[in-house]
Amino acid sequence: MTTDFTLADQPDPMSQVKWQLPATPLGARRARLNAVQQVCAWGWKPESHLVECVTLIVAELASNAITHGRRRGLGFQLRLSLDSFAGLPKLLRIEVTDPRGERLPCQKSGDASADGESGRGLLIVDTLADRWGTVPYPPYGKTLWCELDLGG
Repeated sequence: MTTDFTLADQPDPMSQVKWQLPATPLGARRARLNAVQQVCAWGWKPESHLVECVTLIVAELASNAITHGRRRGLGFQLRLSLDSFAGLPKLLRIEVTDPRGERLPCQKSGDASADGESGRGLLIVDTLADRWGTVPYPPYGKTLWCELDLGG
């Protein structure tokens, strides 16, 4: 993945941020805006390919969290981690944690019909990310994560 990164704002060797958000459409929107703002604060230009990918991935994962991972009175968490080596970014990890660990996503998103309105979210994530998966988040939640290799 090519990056439009400015060396003037080199990230820390390991930078990490997280937000607790309500499981509402406004929470999903806030997740997307926070992620874009943070990636730009780490040095990428708003029009860069990475920011476009982060926008789409966070939108899909947050939407899944509020649609399939919602539990009354509980929100979801967004975490971004930027791993760097020798002052250059190497890996961006995006994690969305929700309180419904018993509702795991299908690893294959080929079930979406051509004219259906849903079912493509994880296919988008699979296309844009280099890796993705799900891990339990004790005591009862799950985390959907994905990683983008930055090649820096």
